[in-house]
Amino acid sequence: TPFLLQREPLSLPGCLLVLHEPLPGSFFQCGLEDMGSGNGTAVTEFVLLGFSGFGSLRGPLFWGVLCIYLVTLLGNSLILLLTLADPALRSPMYFFLRHFSTVEILYTTTIVPRMLADLLASCPTISPASCFTQLYFYALFGIAECCLLTAMAYDRYAAICRPLHYTTLMNQEACVSMVGASYLMGIITGTTHSLFIFTLPFRGANTIHHFLCDILPVLRLASASTFWGEVGNLTLTIAFILTPFLLIVASYACILATLLGVTTSQGRQKVFSTCSSHLFVVLLFFGTGTVTYMRPWAGSSQDMDQILALFYTVVTPVFNPFVYTLRNKEVTGAMRRLVKRYLWSP
Repeated sequence: TPFLLQREPLSLPGCLLVLHEPLPGSFFQCGLEDMGSGNGTAVTEFVLLGFSGFGSLRGPLFWGVLCIYLVTLLGNSLILLLTLADPALRSPMYFFLRHFSTVEILYTTTIVPRMLADLLASCPTISPASCFTQLYFYALFGIAECCLLTAMAYDRYAAICRPLHYTTLMNQEACVSMVGASYLMGIITGTTHSLFIFTLPFRGANTIHHFLCDILPVLRLASASTFWGEVGNLTLTIAFILTPFLLIVASYACILATLLGVTTSQGRQKVFSTCSSHLFVVLLFFGTGTVTYMRPWAGSSQDMDQILALFYTVVTPVFNPFVYTLRNKEVTGAMRRLVKRYLWSP
């Protein structure tokens, strides 16, 4: 396949493209013109390459992502409705689940509508202000999810390992404080990332090899030293991703120790059933996130990075409603009561 060198700014219809890396010539079938050097020109818009090189697969991808997004919205909205409407779902676990579903909706909405529009566009561009906003909320809601999963793990630890003190440990004030801290951690992370990155100068290269304004793809385009941006990214990763994960592991280590101390198989099954849904969501969330962002060869294949990021940001959130509705008897019972009350009532 012929390759176009990246030294020159290129134009698509209505689109200025300045590349750091070569791209297959087949991507530029709409016609290219050499516009001269632009290495010193301040960037006024970014080009989100995303899945532009997927050709005829963009149509099926658009409809697939749209269907998954609608299911995610409907499923998490159902959980919101059930936890608000049914008195049986007023425990701390469902209080956390309500906020987790809210964050899932906001998280996917930060990414998917823009992605859908870009899949239909001949040249998907985004202004620096819009890129800043997307990166900010992407980091905010992603970290809030990590912290909410940690709060839910602590709730399961208190219920299983310290049942006599559960009502004291998980009182309303404690629950509200943990949820507030989760959002605060997200705000700190989003603000810090955005300030570290968007106070850097961006000149010349304006092509983001991604379907969203993720931290590292944007950081690579900066025309100044990115040392402090990378240090900030590492620090926040350790503080707000690795630390919550370790707390979740510690909670489940205590739960496992308690589980091994239960003598009857019925008792063990009861203990496991109280945390199986949350454990599945934790493994899915942190497992896909680790593969996407922390694998040793991350960045070696941009197409693979995008496919993994697509699964992490679009596909993973759709599992949350299914896990908590199909595997949870209390939620399925609340669904039946809701249907009976509003649809089958005389």
